[in-house]
Amino acid sequence: MEKIQQALERAKRQRESADKNMGVRQSHAEDVQSIIYTRTQSMEGHSETQRENRILSAMGHSQYADAFKILSTQVMQRMEEHQWSSLAVTSAGEDEGKTTTAINLGISIAKEIEYTVLLVDANLRSPELHKYFGITPKRGLSDYLQNDAELADLLIRPGDIDHFVILPGGSPIMNSTEMLGSPKMCSLVEELKDRYPKRVIIFDLPPVLNTADTLSFVPCIDCALIVVEDDTAKETELKQTVELLSVTNIIGTVLNKARY
Repeated sequence: MEKIQQALERAKRQRESADKNMGVRQSHAEDVQSIIYTRTQSMEGHSETQRENRILSAMGHSQYADAFKILSTQVMQRMEEHQWSSLAVTSAGEDEGKTTTAINLGISIAKEIEYTVLLVDANLRSPELHKYFGITPKRGLSDYLQNDAELADLLIRPGDIDHFVILPGGSPIMNSTEMLGSPKMCSLVEELKDRYPKRVIIFDLPPVLNTADTLSFVPCIDCALIVVEDDTAKETELKQTVELLSVTNIIGTVLNKARY
């Protein structure tokens, strides 16, 4: 009889805990749904450009979209577990698909009702994230870091994707390593994390082995995701990349352009 009573009490505690968590989730979802972007610019991108770049917002439901939904679920489970909110997406070398992965991961997460997503182009030597949407912003992150531009004036909603905002890279700069590793950049990360509830900030960063930019910045963020091109990335380069990124938390790798 005593064991039955203990089991009943344990079940009651579990229900109360589940109800409490559900209430928190509902509250977060309501907070996210109530957000109104007053100063954020809206720019209508070119759907054909987005389709050519395999951007989810311009594509219908497919196995491709399902793959990113699985990825976003896995990423958010790991980030929620540790209460992380800032993520770097990078690769060992060029053209492995990190920017496309960062964009589609962000869109997939933004489709969840309880999250907002800010995608930041942190490839300051060659900022090209905006091109994937077919838009042409005048300013971006480099203007914030060098010229004290107002952050709210730089943010853009590309099209009609709810709760998804990008911060373009701005004009290319040559002192990108110093800018990304500056106290001002790290302070910006903290400000972005605190501005809205349940916000996920994704940074599209340069390849690790090409410049020192990514290594100078990753100590400021919570975790990193490495994009690996199938049949192209070398094992030695991937091991070197993982070793260099050990200053942050690596949550996993994404096998891109798989040929199976």
